[in-house]
Amino acid sequence: MRLQKRAGQRNMAGQNTFVHEIRVGWGDCDPARIAYTGRLPAFALEAIDAWWEHNLDGDGWYQMELDRGTGTPFVHMSIDFRSPVTPRHRLMCEVWPAALGSKSVTFRVNARQNGVLCFEGKFVCVFIAPETFTARPAPEDYRQVIEAQLRPE
Repeated sequence: MRLQKRAGQRNMAGQNTFVHEIRVGWGDCDPARIAYTGRLPAFALEAIDAWWEHNLDGDGWYQMELDRGTGTPFVHMSIDFRSPVTPRHRLMCEVWPAALGSKSVTFRVNARQNGVLCFEGKFVCVFIAPETFTARPAPEDYRQVIEAQLRPE
């Protein structure tokens, strides 16, 4: 199994956190024997999708778009690299919502291996009506889930 979830952990400030565990494999690496840079945003996005699944009773992006009628495309991503990612240890991705607008949500992802911060990222997505690809307000049930876990920057 490639991905696992660990919820209910506490961060250094004592807050409940959501941590998504990723097994980094040989196929994720480049000739330098570290994870290929292009895989790191993918790892972060997998962790955000897992956050949604954990908080929406198993519904991730696929179900959100097709069954719930709300898409969440990204409009901004930024990542600061701190330490190389390798297959030696699991990549533990802590995910939390940092800001909630009327039509957008900002997620933060801090990824660690063996306790060392490897990268930290900021990811902003907007809520859309999939059939028209136009922005819409955050659905109330999404808003409630996000507000309950909001950790402003």
